[in-house]
Amino acid sequence: MLRAPVGERRLDILEWLKDPARHFPPQRHGDLVEDGVTADAVAAKLGVRRRVADTHLALLTRIGLLRVKRVKRRVYYRRDEIRIAEVARMFEKGW
Repeated sequence: MLRAPVGERRLDILEWLKDPARHFPPQRHGDLVEDGVTADAVAAKLGVRRRVADTHLALLTRIGLLRVKRVKRRVYYRRDEIRIAEVARMFEKGW
């Protein structure tokens, strides 16, 4: 089965991560803007299990649209704005 790099849920995640303070509740550890959000927060927002959120986040990370930051045992995700801009330019040019 072929996976689409960006589906509706993944686009939602990317959109929410543009302004994480607006879309996610404050976290106990880590700053939403500086560090990013956890997979648990994304799963709660999507209304899915953590494993499903992990799959979406892992794919977005593998294609370079998200950056990962590890703080102790926690993993935080945030947008890679430079990579997103590069991809947008490729599509504007028509590949």
